[in-house]
Amino acid sequence: MQTVIRDIEGWSSLDPLSGKLAGWVEKVTAPRLVKNALSGGWLGHQLHPALTDVPIGAWAMATVVDAIGGEKGAEVSRQLVGVGILGAVPAAWTGASDWSSSYGPEQRVGLVHAITNSAGTLLQVASWVARRRGRHGTGAVLSAVGLGATGAAAYLGGHLTLVRGVGVNHTAFQEAPGDWTDVAAEVDLVEGTPKRVEAAGVPVMLVRRGPRVLALSAVCTHAGGPLDEGTLTDDDCVECPWHGSQFRLTDGAVERGPASVPEPVWEVRLADGRVSVRTR
Repeated sequence: MQTVIRDIEGWSSLDPLSGKLAGWVEKVTAPRLVKNALSGGWLGHQLHPALTDVPIGAWAMATVVDAIGGEKGAEVSRQLVGVGILGAVPAAWTGASDWSSSYGPEQRVGLVHAITNSAGTLLQVASWVARRRGRHGTGAVLSAVGLGATGAAAYLGGHLTLVRGVGVNHTAFQEAPGDWTDVAAEVDLVEGTPKRVEAAGVPVMLVRRGPRVLALSAVCTHAGGPLDEGTLTDDDCVECPWHGSQFRLTDGAVERGPASVPEPVWEVRLADGRVSVRTR
């Protein structure tokens, strides 16, 4: 199976299609409220994995009822298939929003993941129609095949998360120092210009705001982008140069997705012309 996935990761022929689709999704989800709602910043982690449990669970239970319920369970299994179809809609939108911010091998695997999921959903729709017309046996077969397609798509989704690290907090394993660590001279900080330093090997971004110096981890939690190369906004946020995630300088909160995890904040101490930081 890993050989197949590696082949998919190398299918550069998918790039024109995935690039066009990702650009369209980015336009649709560009408004801050839309992006934040779909990314899951308000939840503290990505929303898509949680929503996928609804269609997968409903379709799995429909197949179980088909196997043990016979004709008595026909109406229940049809309703479960319908619940799964309805649940697939928000799951698909959140997944598309997350996918549009990927690139390269991750975007290729994500496209195949989406196509396979779509095939599984269409089979479930066909199953629901067949059941509605009284063809319970046909509906059961279509549901079982559709569930198989959804399972294959779920495997690809697991690969993206657990192997490729898509959606994983990229600061989770940083061993930040709890003691004050000298990182820079105060005169080296220019108003409104982010500066990248290191505290015990951990990248930190310093930003001078008048008499204050604010500090966040320099690695974007979303995909590891360099925040110190980003843009400072008028509302005291920094925007990641890779995918446009915005974090508040004061507390690291996500102001705009696709990031869903806040940026780690550092305490800053100014003394004798030097800047020291430690984890908050």
